[in-house]
Order: sequence, then C-alpha cells, then structure tokens
Amino acid sequence: MKIQTEAGERHVLAVTVDNESGILAKITGMFSARGYNIESLTVADISADHAVSRITIVTSGPPAVIDQIIAQLDRLVPVHSVTDLTDQGAHVEREIALVKVAGTGDKRIEALRMADVFRAKVVDTTLTSFIFEITGSSDKVDRFVALMRECGLVEVGRTGVVAIARGAEAV
Repeated sequence: MKIQTEAGERHVLAVTVDNESGILAKITGMFSARGYNIESLTVADISADHAVSRITIVTSGPPAVIDQIIAQLDRLVPVHSVTDLTDQGAHVEREIALVKVAGTGDKRIEALRMADVFRAKVVDTTLTSFIFEITGSSDKVDRFVALMRECGLVEVGRTGVVAIARGAEAV
C-alpha cells in the first residue's frame, strides 16, 4: 500500500546489518548528508548470537529518491540487505504508544470510553491519571492521541513503526 505525502510516496525499508558500534550513525548520517528525512526508525537485534540487527526505516520521496536511498544503503559495508516492504507488497506495520492522560470526573470516564473503542489497555492508573498502551497503525495511534488531547493528554511515548512482509518467506 503506497501512501502519498507532501514529500512523495511513503516507504518502509527493512535493513539487515551487522550489529556493530556506529552502524546506526552511518545510516542516519547518510540520510542527513543527502537531505533525506527519516519519519520513523526502529532497531532490534534479530540473531541468537547478537551479530545481526534489523533496522526499520520509514521515509518518503519520489520513486527516484527512494531508489537512490536503497542503492546508497546497499553500498554501506555492514549492510547485508535492504528490502523495500512497500514495493514488495503486502506487509504488516505496527506501532506502540504509551499515552498519559490526567483528568477526573467526566473527562476520566470519556478517556476510558475512547480507550475501549480503540482497544487501548490501561497499564497504570492513579486517582487522577491513566497510562494507556495502544498498538496499531500509525494513523490509529495518531487518531487516539488527538482524541486524548480533549481528555487531558499529558505525555506520549511512541516506538516508531515496525514492519514485516506477509507470507512464509523471510526478507
């Protein structure tokens, strides 16, 4: 699913790299030096021996720029592979957010009602606040956060997008 933005098409890139010091700086430096924007970036160790990591990058640009980003990432020495999940086709994306909302009375009841609609879980509560955990697409998280502003939003922490291709094969 290709999403158009002001900066071009939104793409989700899965980059497999050696898990070594400085690789994240190399990748973000490459983006920065060429004026490319990173909308979201997540990193996780994916091997039993901790030797390989997967970096998920969300970026936007016209097709020629996305092709250039992929080619430049592929040339970096510790990079094993770069997969454009958006071009590859069907993939699953998720983001997790912790959302703190303070309020009492009707605001508190409304926050709980909306959390139920969005399937957000209460992970902490006091007499005057909640912390909700919400998982879903970035759009779903954005909508939930926007609605919580009306109920006393205090703070938001987000993971960034993680994505994986559908099907039995690994990328």
